[in-house]
Amino acid sequence: MNKAYEVTYSPFRAFTREEWRKLEEHPMFPISGIDLTRLQALNEPLTTEEVEEIYIPMIRLLQIHLTHYRNLHNERDQFFDNTSKPIPYIIGIAGSVAAGKSTTARVLQKLLSMTPGQPRVELITTDGFLYPNEELQRRGILNRKGFPESYDAKRLLAFLASVKSGKDTLEVPLYSHLYYDVMEGKVQTIVRPDILIVEGINVLQVTTGKKPKRRVFVSDFFDFSIYVDASERDLREWYLERFKKLQQTAFRDPESYFHRYASYSEKRLMKFANKVWNEINLVNLQQNILPTRFRADLILEKGTCHFVRGVRIRKI
Repeated sequence: MNKAYEVTYSPFRAFTREEWRKLEEHPMFPISGIDLTRLQALNEPLTTEEVEEIYIPMIRLLQIHLTHYRNLHNERDQFFDNTSKPIPYIIGIAGSVAAGKSTTARVLQKLLSMTPGQPRVELITTDGFLYPNEELQRRGILNRKGFPESYDAKRLLAFLASVKSGKDTLEVPLYSHLYYDVMEGKVQTIVRPDILIVEGINVLQVTTGKKPKRRVFVSDFFDFSIYVDASERDLREWYLERFKKLQQTAFRDPESYFHRYASYSEKRLMKFANKVWNEINLVNLQQNILPTRFRADLILEKGTCHFVRGVRIRKI
């Protein structure tokens, strides 16, 4: 290895799976009562062992951060001699297409809601803040859906600013994967959560490609951030496997945007899926998503079959 690239010090502390699971060997609530099938996304396996060994220690770590967050709120109230409502704690989850962000987000939402006090935990995805297909076509970037410029950043930032300002009721636009578009007039209503999880491929993005100027970024509103990481080879394999599963399920619905692919032969389908991966998803990963990995507070390093092989935690 070229000594010029050797890293003597790192802002992260690295744990193997074995080291990580030993951090919390006594779950505070029964895992057996959780229906894991309701938490895992398509083609993203989830086992009781994964929850116990990876997610339970994560919950304990997040509880430490949440406790300090709440204590700081109370101490500030005492300092200013007033009583105010706590502001939601926001957790951001980033990572590539097919990395398993959705499963991670759902598991954290479920487990956090089961912690002492049973906090209200809401989950949103940034898909709803994509520009509608009609607008993407008008801008000539429909083939760049998922890239930073395909999101209505002002609307997303306004939403997060409202969360952090303490607004009681909030609305999030809904996205339909069946129709491959934002659903006009459909919203997800959120009523003052204790914890809000924001999941999206580019939520840690800070570069815009435009002339630098003073700006606010999505990640500025996060109190804790997680990056779901995996090798490009595994991500590509998971994406292709998911595409096959979708052809056998969602694509068969006549209402599906991708219904035309339901009748494709496997060879033709894989040729198309590889093209999408190589020309869109891989480019987005390399140019926009992967460079944000080390901005996260915690990195889940996945290995074969979506199972976590290691964890990195930002030092304090």
